[in-house]
Amino acid sequence: MHEHIQTSWELIQGASIGEEEAAAEFAQLYSPLIRSYLFARWRSSGLVREVDDATQEVFLRCFKEGGVLGKAEQGPPGGFRAFLYGVVRNVALKVEGRAIRPTRVPAPSTLELEEVAESEASLARIFDRAWARSIMKKAMSLQAERARATGDEALRRVEILRLRFQEGLPIRDIARQWEADADRLHREYARARKEFEAALMDVLAGESSASRKELEQQMADLLLLLR
Repeated sequence: MHEHIQTSWELIQGASIGEEEAAAEFAQLYSPLIRSYLFARWRSSGLVREVDDATQEVFLRCFKEGGVLGKAEQGPPGGFRAFLYGVVRNVALKVEGRAIRPTRVPAPSTLELEEVAESEASLARIFDRAWARSIMKKAMSLQAERARATGDEALRRVEILRLRFQEGLPIRDIARQWEADADRLHREYARARKEFEAALMDVLAGESSASRKELEQQMADLLLLLR
């Protein structure tokens, strides 16, 4: 597998023209955040049963000939995140509109739909957090890919990050487990974080045509979202 510096935008373009592999990867990547938003939006109503179908409807709108994915642009503020959020929200509104008429699920009350509208800001934050997690996952994959091409020491640094953040282990505990010098491991950890930040910046650059300064701000905002 070759390294994808511009992974996100190349993937979007490939999916938009009907490349099966790109479409499958796109669906795998974005399905969790789409489902997170829809579930949060409908968890208090009968429409929660519609999450799977609505997620598929989003992908149908994206992948069909002349679909919305072909209209995505790299340059606008918010990049593809804002674009996809708009698509998902429009599908949700369409499903809610259908639910007002007799359907196979109990229609939500007017009060429930009003509550959804009033909570849009918090729903947007849920979407943004899910988006941030997907970006972090891509950055971790890119760092690991680069490490495999570099050698065992780079792979060791990836493992340090995994143990530190996914397992929650302090560096001193990792050093004890590995029977390694703690000071040296701290230096490797610092280097691993820089390598991760470089991968994260490259992933963000693949999301939009923002300047370096704008990308640095995006990275700071993303990390803040995940606290």
